[in-house]
Amino acid sequence: MDLATLIGMIGAIGFVLMAMILGGDLGMFFNVPSVLIVFGGSVFVVLSQYPLGQFLGAGKVAGKAFMFKIQAPEELIHKIVEMADAARKGGFLALEEAVIDNAFMQKGVDMLVDGHDVEVVRTTMGKDITNTSERHDAGSVIFKSLGDVAPAMGMIGTLVGLVAMLSNMDDPKAIGPAMAVALLTTLYGAFLANIVCLPISFKLSVRAAQEKLNQSLILDGILGIADGQNPRVIEGVLKGYIAEGKRGTGETE
Repeated sequence: MDLATLIGMIGAIGFVLMAMILGGDLGMFFNVPSVLIVFGGSVFVVLSQYPLGQFLGAGKVAGKAFMFKIQAPEELIHKIVEMADAARKGGFLALEEAVIDNAFMQKGVDMLVDGHDVEVVRTTMGKDITNTSERHDAGSVIFKSLGDVAPAMGMIGTLVGLVAMLSNMDDPKAIGPAMAVALLTTLYGAFLANIVCLPISFKLSVRAAQEKLNQSLILDGILGIADGQNPRVIEGVLKGYIAEGKRGTGETE
């Protein structure tokens, strides 16, 4: 569970609701036409921009903004150094006994054990990194588009409300509902974009960057093992992936 995403989003929604409650009746901030224009309109506009499969898959990808488990780079470095030492002493076949809980690392080790050329390993795993990054981007871009479209739909709703209001200036009873549509659509658009969609999009981008960094670290480690490099040399290279303050020798030895 990512507490930062959860606390941040709940906190933002909570403060907005608190302001609404303190400002008067909460019910006056709910307007069906405004909801239809902003929420319904935004969803269908974005749906028209992307393939159906990519759009529907965005909901599943969004879960990574809240539930995401990733190994610390220090743990990966420790495991790679351990395997490099085993391979140096017993050859690549010694890696068959290694207990690996990272699927990407396991794939690289399997390729070494099977005797694949270093360039084949580099190309295959590099392509996996690219494909994974593209899958993450496909989900992030959907929420980025929703964040861009929602304020625009709010503006459309505002114009609809103003037209309705100006068309009924002779009927005082019609001015209030029309003005509500005009103002609430702007509110809904800003709310949907800045409190929901854009934070999810940004967090998914962070997740993608974290996973890409780990996979790049693993690839360099696997290639170092394939080249027969000294485990300490591999460790020194891989520590470049982590913050300087975490590069003490105690972290991975």
